[in-house]
Amino acid sequence: MTPETLLQALPGIGPARAKALAKLGLVTAEDLLNDYPRGYEDRTRLTDIADAPEGEPVCISALVAEPPRTSRIRAGLSVSKSRIVDGSGSAEVTFFNQEYVRRALEPGESYVFYGKMETVGRKRQLTNPVFERADWTRFTGRIMPVYSLTAGVSNHLLASLALQCVEGCADQMPDELPGELRQRYQLAAVEYALRNVHFPADEEALAVARRRLVFEELFTLSCGMAFLRRRRGEKEGQAFPRRELSEFLALLPFAPTGAQRRAMEEIAGDLASGRSMNRLVQGDVGSGKTAVAAFAAWLACAGGFQTAMMAPTEILARQHWETLSGLLAPAGIRVGLLTGSLGAAGKRAARAALAAGEVDLMVGTHALLSEGVEFENLGLVITDEQHRFGVGQRSALASKAEKPPHVLVMSATPIPRTLALLIYGDLDVTIIDELPPGRSPVETYLVGEDKRERMYRFVRKQVEAGRQVYVICPAVEEGEGADLKAVTAYAAELSKTVFPDLRVAFVHGKLKAREKEKVMAAFAGGEVDVLVSTTVVEVGVDVPNASLMVIENAERFGLSQLHQLRGRVGRGKWQSYCVLVSGNHAPDTRERMKFFAQTTDGFKIAEKDLELRGPGDFFGHRQHGLPALRAADLAGDTRVLKEAQRAAGELLDADPDLSRPENRPLMERVCRLFAEEGEIFN
Repeated sequence: MTPETLLQALPGIGPARAKALAKLGLVTAEDLLNDYPRGYEDRTRLTDIADAPEGEPVCISALVAEPPRTSRIRAGLSVSKSRIVDGSGSAEVTFFNQEYVRRALEPGESYVFYGKMETVGRKRQLTNPVFERADWTRFTGRIMPVYSLTAGVSNHLLASLALQCVEGCADQMPDELPGELRQRYQLAAVEYALRNVHFPADEEALAVARRRLVFEELFTLSCGMAFLRRRRGEKEGQAFPRRELSEFLALLPFAPTGAQRRAMEEIAGDLASGRSMNRLVQGDVGSGKTAVAAFAAWLACAGGFQTAMMAPTEILARQHWETLSGLLAPAGIRVGLLTGSLGAAGKRAARAALAAGEVDLMVGTHALLSEGVEFENLGLVITDEQHRFGVGQRSALASKAEKPPHVLVMSATPIPRTLALLIYGDLDVTIIDELPPGRSPVETYLVGEDKRERMYRFVRKQVEAGRQVYVICPAVEEGEGADLKAVTAYAAELSKTVFPDLRVAFVHGKLKAREKEKVMAAFAGGEVDVLVSTTVVEVGVDVPNASLMVIENAERFGLSQLHQLRGRVGRGKWQSYCVLVSGNHAPDTRERMKFFAQTTDGFKIAEKDLELRGPGDFFGHRQHGLPALRAADLAGDTRVLKEAQRAAGELLDADPDLSRPENRPLMERVCRLFAEEGEIFN
């Protein structure tokens, strides 16, 4: 066997099983070796029948005392039973729908059984245990891997295949980490790591194996991101002339915070440097990122260049267009809008104006990426809510410029620093960590179903004071989940029975873009008192008059999403509130909700969210463009991440192109890891 051997060539793997394995991304022996277990069962604990604890999985070595008997209970259900004995006593073993045990268990032979012992009356009983002959054990008496599965693939099958692959070709896998690096960071060889991540000799061996694989993964990722960053840093960019900051500040209707000024100065330095800017500006909702983006566009226009600004939704694109037009028109800057819902004639006119240089700043959605959108002189690309765009989309927009444009990325999603270093490893990071003066924190309360009437009275009180209210539901229609509030039915209930005298409207992601726009515009214009919605408003229109956010089934949302939703209120001069409604009394859920109610710092919330949910769920991998991680857990492996980043920096200082013979396998691995991002390394 070699790492390239097809799994279909192994005994017992026909076309149907091969197809099911391929769904898991498992085609060759190498794929399986690199498919690490998601957990483990400790099957090393051997006990006798009399001492086996109740309800805990254990291994028991015992003799089969009588031949298994099979009886049919009804169609599709059979039961096979036998009796096993050891020096301490006897137990009954019961198997459902496993008639093969009649042939597999031979009376008078010893077997090792793994399962949970129960006492039924006076009898001890094992139900559906795993078993093997005592003189030939493979999956008992050891730490057993537990894999991610799919229909038609059992854990037993994957473990059997993994064992064949580990024994057949783990020693042929190339070690892509330079030997000197392994020595310095005390990392195991690749063969040891693969053997012990799949079938650990003990917990210590598993820890050593895992550390090697986590380090390798984060090291490769760090090399790739640092490589990208250096490549981009080497690209000559357009140098925009410096201008006095005071000229721009005169356009603003407010005095900027210290953090906003700092961000503007960093951007001005980047744009004047002659190198392509790649900067992330991160700050909580309402921290003033739009003014910073306006400053960058103002500098670009002064240098004779156009700016493209991409937002993830039409609502947000339109809001940016209105805000930026108001801010920049007095400086003579022409701001255009290009979205999917513009009619054919509107799109044609917008594209023609852009190509002729009659638009200085074009705000739009993904429509900016479409064919036929051409700029006369694109010099700056701004993307908002960057985690909703992959690296590829950022590059696609940048490719519309003749020379590499400057790139400014904005995000209101606070990202833990460890994750930001990886996701945005190719960017410089600016954090706006001050809110404008006069913004008081949103007061947050957690209430149960028993306080619903009181909550409704509070909604009415806010509306009577002239304010507006958001009500967020986790589902669109009834039937999407038991006991979940659904937008359509709940909006009808509120308008008919709870608030018949108030103006109630609803919006959700399944509505057509034009309908959504219409409802959101009515809410922003003060024509709706209570807006019932899904999380579609998470990145939405700015409504300073909205002072209350009610979130139904709050336990169904991640902390970062709750924080984004809460950021929709508190934008005006009135005290604002967020009410989390949850009937879930699980201790973990209550603790999570209480943490959120007591914390307004977006970065602390993000750290907690990462710790609870892991990076995959934090954004959804496809959104942020980060290659999938197999071994590393970014919340738990922070120390290894720092070591890996330091090692990557040292290696690239010594060999910037990874061209030395000993580093070529690493370069190939980096390219494979980022293969999904297309031309990223060309």
